[in-house]
Amino acid sequence: MSEKLIHFKVTRQDEPSGESYVEEFHVPYRANMNVISALMEFRRNPVNAAGEKTTPIAWDMNCLEEVCGACSMIINGKPRQSCTALIDQLEQPIHLAPMKTFPVVRDLVVDRSRMFDSLKKVKAWIPIDGTYDLGPGPRMAESKRQWAYELSKCMTCGVCLEACPNVNSKSEFIGPAALSQVRLFNAHPTGEMNKAERLNALMDEGGLMNCGNSQNCVQSCPKGIPLTTSIAALNRSTALQSFKNFFGG
Repeated sequence: MSEKLIHFKVTRQDEPSGESYVEEFHVPYRANMNVISALMEFRRNPVNAAGEKTTPIAWDMNCLEEVCGACSMIINGKPRQSCTALIDQLEQPIHLAPMKTFPVVRDLVVDRSRMFDSLKKVKAWIPIDGTYDLGPGPRMAESKRQWAYELSKCMTCGVCLEACPNVNSKSEFIGPAALSQVRLFNAHPTGEMNKAERLNALMDEGGLMNCGNSQNCVQSCPKGIPLTTSIAALNRSTALQSFKNFFGG
């Protein structure tokens, strides 16, 4: 009885400035395999479908439990996490490709600096003055804590930016992930101190006005984060902030 094989087509690129090409691979099937375990087989035995020795495929990963966001790639045309993409649920041949929104480093590895720069732009953190003991912080109302927790699940995976038609090389749009983080940190009792600064950043070039409301982001988010709800809330918040700015508030 012949061994059952999984057929892959992988879009590869040897260097950032190089041309992309597709290379096919066959991997022995095992029950409960995910895409990451198949990529590990490629690394262990870098031989393509034609039986030729090739270079190991480069890809990114870390936690393997859909928490770090590092293993994002396009799988059969859809951006998603490769650690939770099960082979038994994918149509073959399985096509793996790097996300197009970000510059390719090599093969399936992309540079997600654009996302992290956006987080810096909106100051997506809670500043603390000094390292001494400040005592217990202010408590959040339970109703607010519940929806804020949903926003905190963001793992900066880049899937929402890949799915968004307004995030591309010709646009400065910071994307839905950074927008949602503004709402999260502005809701925190301490983070609220910098609320105006974050909202003003959203009113600059590449901010909230660049959102086309396609709603692709909320449909593609692997964590089910209510991104469009955050965007709607921020539309109201920035409108109020613009009035405050006008009247010197």
